[in-house]
Amino acid sequence: MYRDSAPLSDWPWAQLGSLKYILYGPLVAKALYAHLGGGYEADQNWCFHVLWITALRCLICQAWLSYCNMHFLTKNHKIRKHGVEYEQIDREWDWYHSLHHTETDTNFCLFMPAYDYLANTINKNSWLVHHSIREGQTDRVPDFVFLAHVVDLLSSLHVPFVFRSFSSTPFSTRWFLLPLWPFTIPVMFAMWAWAKPFVHTFYVLRGRLHYTWVIPRFGFQYFLPFAQEGINNLIEDAILSADKLGVKVISLAALNKNEALNGGGTLFVQKHPNLRVRVVHGNTLTAAVIINEIRTDVKEVFLTGATSKLGRAIALYLCRKQVRVLMLTSSTERFQAIQKEAPVECQKFLVHVTKYQAGQNCKTWIVGKWISFREQNWAPSGTHFYQFVVPPIFQLRRDCTYGKLAAMELPGDVEGLGSCEYTMSRRIVHACHAGGVVHSLEGWEHHEVGAIDVDRIDIVWKEAIKHGLKPVQ
Repeated sequence: MYRDSAPLSDWPWAQLGSLKYILYGPLVAKALYAHLGGGYEADQNWCFHVLWITALRCLICQAWLSYCNMHFLTKNHKIRKHGVEYEQIDREWDWYHSLHHTETDTNFCLFMPAYDYLANTINKNSWLVHHSIREGQTDRVPDFVFLAHVVDLLSSLHVPFVFRSFSSTPFSTRWFLLPLWPFTIPVMFAMWAWAKPFVHTFYVLRGRLHYTWVIPRFGFQYFLPFAQEGINNLIEDAILSADKLGVKVISLAALNKNEALNGGGTLFVQKHPNLRVRVVHGNTLTAAVIINEIRTDVKEVFLTGATSKLGRAIALYLCRKQVRVLMLTSSTERFQAIQKEAPVECQKFLVHVTKYQAGQNCKTWIVGKWISFREQNWAPSGTHFYQFVVPPIFQLRRDCTYGKLAAMELPGDVEGLGSCEYTMSRRIVHACHAGGVVHSLEGWEHHEVGAIDVDRIDIVWKEAIKHGLKPVQ
């Protein structure tokens, strides 16, 4: 963690943030004038040379930042094992000088150790640290792994080893990403051909090391029939690697637990019955988050994606609370199968509907399947859209309100977290990620795969709150 700077230890423009780059404006204007109308030759245009040197310096700095944030390459060679947190990223671009910052009477001349050597201020441990880092160190085994995947081409740039400051904020489309977008296409094909699951980010919670691993596949690839076997093989390899390392819990994110792909993780548990690592889809807490967002005075909801894993659990839970659930599905067979799971006295609260028009008088919509503007128009004015669909639906109705994807804020004592999870705000993670965290903290020995156990929804929610995870308001 950084400390406040002493007087005169910063440049005068340090407090300007990104606005400080405006100071280059006069140099750019002078360079252009000298080149276009000033009669100067290129070798006499000193402003141009200053700008060129500055650009090269930034390029070298970015290259080293990218390399240092490639945890899959550098995790065994880090001087500081503690992750760089949001506050530190906001304050400065780099932080990789441990002796300089911990023993402040030595190593004054960074990157120019000759002067420290001449003045006898070089730290006696410098070469020992350098040697040990070059040799490499045994990586600590994580207690918990969240197994994510790439969403799309543009969001693939939202990683610390591209722009660390950008990855420390929620993902959104920015102008500076557009020129880089074409470069993501060959990278995608290279990942498809050769890449294996890799370490993306890490943080520490109550002494437990938590990793995020990434399956090197993009969202659309999960819907290509010929690609699904390969994706399952990658997920299986990640689970077996975690098991071999001694990881206690691995949580599957988003499409990695797709029901059509692997039965919500059931495929791997059945194939490898002796796994020591616990495989978790985290959807029990996702259901709990959505349910606890719904106002207690609601007596009727319109549910799309009603026969999905989450839709089923939400419908069965709400009918027990005597909430009427309009379940939108074209399959009478699947509706009846879910209805039979409900207690006999609660089955009447589950209503089968086949058209969006059935929700035109209901102001509480729970969206588990992507809906267009036309379909949203059937909702009455004042409707609130809760949702568990990925990607989230477009907020097209100004007379309605929209909830965000189910998420929770990590406890306040989380350490070393400096990257945002997709569109989530700082220290906010998707509910399925939080579900895996709770599974790890509680030390539960069961796998959480396949259908959601409705009886455990309140249990998981209670334990999440107990451990300091907070619902996102």
